[in-house]
Amino acid sequence: MNNKLYKLMNWPKIEAIIYSESDNPHEILGAHAAGNHTLVQAFFPGAKSVLIQDKKDKKSYEMELADGEGFFAALIPGKIPMQYEYIVEDEEGKLKKVKDAYNFAPQIEKKDMDKFAAGIHYTVYEKLGAHPKRLDGVNGVYFAVWAPGAVRVSAVGDFNDWDGRVHQMRRLGDSGIFEIFVPDAKEGQNYKYELKIKGGLTYLKADPYAFGQQLRPDTASVIRGGMSSEKGRFKWEDAQWLAQRKERQGQDKPISIYELYLGSFRAGEDGSYLNYKELAPLIIEYVTQMGYTHIELMPVMEHPFDGSWGYQVIGYYAPTSRYGTNEDFMYFMNEMHKAGIGVILDWVPAHFPRDVQGLSNFDGTCLYEHQDPRRGYHPHWGTLIYNYGRPQVSNYLIANALFWIERYHADGIRMDAVASMLYLDYGKSDGQWLPNIYGGHENLEAIEFLKHLNSIVKKRDDGVLMIAEESTAWPNVTGEVEDNGLGFDIKWNMGWMNDYLGYITYDPYFRVHHHNELTFSMVYAYSEKFMLVFSHDEVVHGKATMIGKMPGELKEKFANLRLTYAYMMVHPGKKLLFMGQDIAEFDEWNEKREVEWGLLQYDSHKGIQNLVKTLNDLYKNYPAFYKCDASWDGFEWINCISSNDCMLVFMRKSDVPEDTLVVMANFANVQREYTIGVSLEGKYKEILNTDDAAFGGEGVVNGELICSEQEEFDGRPYSIQVISAPLSVSVFSYTPYTLEEEKEAARRKEERIRKEKEEALERERQEKIAALEKERQEKQAEAEKALEEAKEAKERAERMLKAAEEVRLEEERVRSGNKGRIVLTEKKPGKKK
Repeated sequence: MNNKLYKLMNWPKIEAIIYSESDNPHEILGAHAAGNHTLVQAFFPGAKSVLIQDKKDKKSYEMELADGEGFFAALIPGKIPMQYEYIVEDEEGKLKKVKDAYNFAPQIEKKDMDKFAAGIHYTVYEKLGAHPKRLDGVNGVYFAVWAPGAVRVSAVGDFNDWDGRVHQMRRLGDSGIFEIFVPDAKEGQNYKYELKIKGGLTYLKADPYAFGQQLRPDTASVIRGGMSSEKGRFKWEDAQWLAQRKERQGQDKPISIYELYLGSFRAGEDGSYLNYKELAPLIIEYVTQMGYTHIELMPVMEHPFDGSWGYQVIGYYAPTSRYGTNEDFMYFMNEMHKAGIGVILDWVPAHFPRDVQGLSNFDGTCLYEHQDPRRGYHPHWGTLIYNYGRPQVSNYLIANALFWIERYHADGIRMDAVASMLYLDYGKSDGQWLPNIYGGHENLEAIEFLKHLNSIVKKRDDGVLMIAEESTAWPNVTGEVEDNGLGFDIKWNMGWMNDYLGYITYDPYFRVHHHNELTFSMVYAYSEKFMLVFSHDEVVHGKATMIGKMPGELKEKFANLRLTYAYMMVHPGKKLLFMGQDIAEFDEWNEKREVEWGLLQYDSHKGIQNLVKTLNDLYKNYPAFYKCDASWDGFEWINCISSNDCMLVFMRKSDVPEDTLVVMANFANVQREYTIGVSLEGKYKEILNTDDAAFGGEGVVNGELICSEQEEFDGRPYSIQVISAPLSVSVFSYTPYTLEEEKEAARRKEERIRKEKEEALERERQEKIAALEKERQEKQAEAEKALEEAKEAKERAERMLKAAEEVRLEEERVRSGNKGRIVLTEKKPGKKK
């Protein structure tokens, strides 16, 4: 090596590269001006020789081996502008051409780093991750990763034989971001980041921002193109849907969601997963036939463990490869929208798994999680908790939600396990958690994260639904951020679900004692904007399916299930039902089998499906079910106090009186003839009865049109007489009388009034006659009583006279008898008396 070249070389920094500890290899590798010459340095571990070849005139320059590990250098006359590549000879004498990765400027600007550090770079995924690009006429892939705690980071993969010495990355200032452009790296190749941390430990990590991931058990990230810009390569055809989305998904619109797990909806003949493109027409056909407005997909983000159902995510920016590629999933979303079906994606910012290839201890520090397990660990799930207070972490998550909305056209994000985010002590015992700065158990950083996320979604993508699965009584979940709310559009009503399932599982005989569990939901129904749910969580882990929860013999089970689905549909709130439950599966769901479609050959199961379809149609076609869904203006109790009868009667209303519906729910296993008080005079028609034979019922329905009677009942001026089948829900529509019917009703009313007056006069006359007759009878009775008393007095006097006479006679007799005895005594003077 000539002396001039030797002096130009920075040996300490060369040593850092050779030992793979450099965080700024671009400083010396590649071509650098050296006066009137160009200093070119390269590191090819194990190379035997290296030539530099000018791509324009093919002139070559031999590089000197500066270090036996494979560090080469050359001093070339002239300045840098020439385009060159290396011709590398390996130890076996094989030659290959290699483009220099160290002659490209950073693609991340200072403003990007500042926004990321502040947590407000909402398209940071366009900068971080792996992006196929063409820079300075060279095709390759630009890699960037945030790993501030790492000593050195390298991009490794199929493009460099997974050798972490080859493509060591440059640290950009104090941002913690490492980057490199690797020429000739291609889409579809696998890659990871190799990190060396303090202490010398070296390991591999998947890319947090990867747009593709290998299918388990493999763990590498996959280079995917077409995601760096909004247009991308996929040709979307859903502009009409997106233009109408805000209107379609308004609070005053019907939303009925079919929740599903893609791998279990349908399977291949051999039980394998179907592709997104294969699933799309099958799902569209079923959802359209059943009348659902939306589908909700259990997490499609890449996850290593099937049994987590996607709720333990590794690849937040990668659609799972179980069902195909990124473009395949775009096709799926596009087809749903073309068919008029909205798509809500489950999203899990509450926790992440500890898998070593993922985010845990990413750069040798607790970068994404908290270092203290009392803040950073979920004992309930064995997972880690995000550090929401770190701007780059919250940016990672917020940008991810926006990514699915803006790149994949998601219509809504359903956020899993929000309660676990809000409470520092969620699922923890004393000593397992730390209070906030005020001594409370509220996670102040998570609260700020949720507000930030929801407000920015509203600002950028107004009309997209943000839905919270929040299982506690946390206030104002759907309140505006400006009013100290969390800013969600809808909250899952877990209270209603738990109370109702607790009530319905009782035998009807005992429901009389639990009536409040049925009516309590209306106490708080308008404190939030709610969605009623029977989700996958209710039909797994030994909880039994929906039909399995119902009490009674088989016939009663189906009747109770029909009652349950109808009651959910007529109760205020948006709706969600998990797949398989709308055909009354008896087997609990698991991810290894498809829906038991064979059950539809049985009338009882087919009846449940017919009912759900009818309910969806009714829900969408009758504005009273949704128009005032978030206001008391849309609901009115008629009778909620008949606990002994297990009956509920109420009205659903819109802003048009003619839309009024009357709902009667009979939770007793008893048929009744029932009187319902109504506020509007007119005709009432039964538009739904869950006991209809078409749904598998006994056919106890109200087939005739029912005219209201002007008889007050339930505190209302009119009433109707109906039949209520056991364990059933009936819905009656209202139609005002026509002009002729009003005249006829008026005539009937006048006739009724005239008749009532005549009847009243007749009753009055009869009452007077009855009163006079009563008076006559009373006087006659008094006279008869007096006569009887006189008779009795006469008889008594006669008896007394007779008795007196008898006494007189007896006295005379005695007197006559005594005279004779006296004479006899006087003849015996010697004897004393």
